[in-house]
Parts: sequence; C-alpha cells; structure tokens
Amino acid sequence: MAEREPVRITGVHALSAFGRGADALLAGVLAGTPAFAPVRRFDTAGRRVTVAATLPEVGSLADELADAVDTACRAAGLDGRRRAEAALFLATHGGPVSLPGGGPEAPALAGHLARGGGLADRTRVYTTACVSASTAVADAATLIGRGDLDRVVVAAGYLVEPDQYALFDAGRAFAADGAVRPFSAGRQGLLLGDGVVAVVLESATAAARRGAPALAEVSGWGRAGDAYHPCQPDPAGAGLARAVEAALRRAGLPAGAVGYVNANATGTPYSDASEAAALRRVFGDLAGRIPVSSTKSTHGHALEASGLLELVVTVLALRHGVLPVNAGYLARDEACPLNIITPTPTPTPHPTPHALTLNAAFGGANTALLVGAP
Repeated sequence: MAEREPVRITGVHALSAFGRGADALLAGVLAGTPAFAPVRRFDTAGRRVTVAATLPEVGSLADELADAVDTACRAAGLDGRRRAEAALFLATHGGPVSLPGGGPEAPALAGHLARGGGLADRTRVYTTACVSASTAVADAATLIGRGDLDRVVVAAGYLVEPDQYALFDAGRAFAADGAVRPFSAGRQGLLLGDGVVAVVLESATAAARRGAPALAEVSGWGRAGDAYHPCQPDPAGAGLARAVEAALRRAGLPAGAVGYVNANATGTPYSDASEAAALRRVFGDLAGRIPVSSTKSTHGHALEASGLLELVVTVLALRHGVLPVNAGYLARDEACPLNIITPTPTPTPHPTPHALTLNAAFGGANTALLVGAP
C-alpha cells in the first residue's frame, strides 16, 4: 500500500440520545438500555411509528457541529496554530441548513465550521448516505498516511428531523414494535437516532511531535460496492466482504487478529442477513466465535453520522476492554450464525487489540474501518 505513516485518533466528541460527550455515549451503550422514546421534536401524528433516539435539548445542527469540532480539538490538545494546520472533512445530509448570514448548502456549512473552529481553509463534504462519515475517515487516513496532510478533523451530524423520518416511515423501514433487534429472529426494522460527532486524526509523527497521547490507531480501511441493486444489499455480502478484506490487507493483519466487530446491522431482515454472510465469507469458522454487536440497537441509526458515531463507540470500547451489547436480541436467526453479544447484568471485560466497525448504504456502498491500540 502507498500509505506509510501510522494514523492516530487524538481527540473525540459525540452527542447522542445518551447525552453530550463521548463518555455519556459509551456509558449508555455499555448499559445496553436503548434510548428510544416518543418523538417530541416534531409532530408524528399519523405516522406508523412514533419513536426515535433523540436528545431532548439540542441546538441547530450547525451549532451542534461547531461545538463538536471545538470540543474534539480541545480534547486533542490542539492550540490555535495546530488547528490552523488541520483540514475539515464533513459528513452530513445534502439538504438546506440554517447558517448566520445565509449559505444554505453543505459546502457553506463546512466553510462556516472551519472558520469558526480556527481550522484551515481546506474542506471536503460527504453526502453519500450512511457511509458518509466512514468514507470521510478513510479518505482522511489515506491522505495522512501518504504524507499529504498531518491532521484532519472529521465531523458528522444528523439530528432526527421530520423529512427523513417521514420517508423511512412511509417506506415501512421502521420497527413497528419500537425496538431495534440486529441479527435477531423477529427483527422488524430500524429506528433513527441523533448523532453529532467530531474526531481528530493525526499522523503518528505529528502527534508525537507535540506529545499528544493517542486514543487509538486507524490501522486499516476498505471500501467496496455491491453493484447488485439500487436498494437491496447483495445477499452474499460480497461487497462488504471485499471492504473488510481490504482493511485487513492495508493493516497487514490476518482475519484472526480481529477481536470485535461493531456491525452495521440496522435490524432489517435482508441487510442483517447479508452482513452475516459477508462476515462468514471473510472469517469462515471464526465468524461464529468473534464477538459481534450493532450499537444501533441502543443509540439508533444516525444516517450520515453513523460511521463516526460507531467509530467513537468502537474506539472507546477497545480502550476500556468492555464490548457493547446487541440490545433487543430475542433469539437466534439461522440466517445470522454469529457470536452475538447479548445483554448481561454486568458487561464482561473482553480486552482485544483490534476491532472492526462496518457501515453500508443504499446503492450498495460498503465501508470497513479497522482500529487498534496505538
């Protein structure tokens, strides 16, 4: 591979239905109690499903993203000079946003956030649905790894709002029973959730130069398409399997090095079975032993922000040596023969050196991020 410089994560921040801050997110996920509740943010009268994972008091998406960028930079210990050297990669929905003085599109939002956060005038915007944030991380890691950039702030945001909510509800994609049950028999669909996240990625050299401790290393990343159907995933999971294999190759690691998978699994019948097939394709018999969970079962699906929200969960779980549970699980589905982490009264310590976090989107886009101890 062309990349030579190790890529470190030196600062994170996350807002979710569990509260503000990455610690609140991790505590909520490890507790295994889903954050889904009746939506109060807008009128859901006439909707088939009326619940989501939302934080009661939030500002505008632009304001919450600005806070996330600033908080992550402070967590990474970035002073003004080093912020000014950092690019900003933003993952968000491509629709209108409300900014002071106008600027209704996502590129304007990225510029606004970069200026407000004291970052470089070098931005990228990702609007590729549910792989937006993970694609941004992969691109940032590629550019850092080959020496083009020293530092990138990746930010992503989605706050549950009426338009996307109505589309998913009309499409009968939501779980009618109000619970997300990834890989489980009886799963009925997904539920949306808030997610506003920022992560600071740096080259190992740049981080060491300023004495910055690292939370994790982004060891590998991969992307692949299904080329199968506009909406339905490939039942054989071939695209996602290729993404995982690419991440392992880039990291120079065998499949057996992976000790945990934070799956994309949304709780929908076809996509969960396809993902299970992908994991079996990559890991073979190991797929029945590697611990797997989907944290969407607790914090909901944050659409464009999902990849970054779940990356933060995975990094923090890795550091604490305790794996998130797969909430809502009822019983084994023979189409998903995996080692699912089911809820227990006390999370079980499970130290592991490497973990995968996976994402997939309509259209057959797939991403895999492999993280490890720095």
